[in-house]
Amino acid sequence: MATEQQNHLKSVMEQAQTLANEINQLEGQAKTKREMFLKLQGIIEYLQQTGVELPKEEEAPEAPEAPPAEPVES
Repeated sequence: MATEQQNHLKSVMEQAQTLANEINQLEGQAKTKREMFLKLQGIIEYLQQTGVELPKEEEAPEAPEAPPAEPVES
């Protein structure tokens, strides 16, 4: 029969293994996203070097600020 400390050790080891697995999955996802980011950066640089530009956005006129609200008396 396992002691309380042995059960605790087993539980902690299982938690550590679960976290290690999650970290490995996250690292794999990060690697994939990093590769995609680098590809997109390359495409952006290529398009910019070939003269492709985004249209300039017109700045919207600034709306006047609303006057401060007056306190409501009860």
